Amino acid sequence: MNIAVNVRFLLPGDKLEGIGRFTFETLSRLVRQHPEHTFHFLFDRAYDPRYLFADNVVPHVLQPPARHPFLFVAWFEGAVAVWLNKNRPAVFLSPDGFTTLRTRVPRITVIHDLAFEHFPQDVGWLQRRYYHYFTPKFVQASARILAVSEATKQDLTQTYGTSPDKIRVVYNAADAHFRPLPADEQQDVRSRFSAGAPYFLFVGALQPRKNLVSLLRAFDQFKARTGSAAKLLIVGRTAWKAGPMFDAYQQMQHRAAVHLTGRVTDVELVQLYAAALATVYVPYFEGFGIPIIEAQACASPVLTSNCSSMPEVAGGAALLVDPLSVDSIATGLTRLDAEPALRAELVRKGLENVRRFSWVRSAEQIWQNIVEVTARRLPE
Repeated sequence: MNIAVNVRFLLPGDKLEGIGRFTFETLSRLVRQHPEHTFHFLFDRAYDPRYLFADNVVPHVLQPPARHPFLFVAWFEGAVAVWLNKNRPAVFLSPDGFTTLRTRVPRITVIHDLAFEHFPQDVGWLQRRYYHYFTPKFVQASARILAVSEATKQDLTQTYGTSPDKIRVVYNAADAHFRPLPADEQQDVRSRFSAGAPYFLFVGALQPRKNLVSLLRAFDQFKARTGSAAKLLIVGRTAWKAGPMFDAYQQMQHRAAVHLTGRVTDVELVQLYAAALATVYVPYFEGFGIPIIEAQACASPVLTSNCSSMPEVAGGAALLVDPLSVDSIATGLTRLDAEPALRAELVRKGLENVRRFSWVRSAEQIWQNIVEVTARRLPE
């Protein structure tokens, strides 16, 4: 069987986030689990050879690079549609929420979230127009939708009226290299990153939905309220519309206790999770929230939001707060700083919770959906 896959988020270098990580982790397992089938990887630019995971992967570079709404149309409705209609694979799998409308090849599309529907102000005008126009059509045209959480599945049914029978949930996971560290190694991490002080950790791209303005204000309130020595480390690249976050940072009374690290290596990320006083992840909307389970896998207590997918992913093993309330976040920080028994309980429950998630299982679930779609065993 020939299976075509959109892999435009497998970016060269160490630049995998969110969708790219989901693509990498599931496909690297999927192609090795099924060497009897051929996987045609459709790239939109020169590719890193390490993404050719096995001998049954055939790469194709289709132009133009799809990193702008006009080029999204040119790539998906032009180059991808032409390739699919010429080569007629059994199915087209697209892990990034986009697909093409100009083919009869059965399509399986992964939807990570519908944040643009609920918070359109967080997305550029042209991208927003593209998402609003095409996403409902992509969902309708796809033979099967894979949602990364029950929250996203419910959002699809409520927002677009999509039949629940058309949607399957395939979770993200934390890779095996996310693990706890011995106490002496944790101290070494703190010495390198926070001058030996305890620290709260945020991990994620710096963009509006991550709610960093509220987190910074809450941390300032926490410091003023408690006089704690704890610091705040913010790990991640500057993405889009990050100006208000930097404005909030400049206005902080305790900004000397905040360290923006930018991107870190995979090894450093594990170390930072494992040595943190707690991981603080409080977006106001999220399709899944991988940092929650990465932190739990590293035995870090987690504070996260009480909305969208985050309680589902945290699995009762995180301290939940209202992300729209600075006071609620500050109170959560205060409790985690002052209550070692609470931190210990969250660590224990978190290590149990992460067992629910497995990239191997997610890859197997994707394969089952490929089998069902290609066998035309779909519900009416």
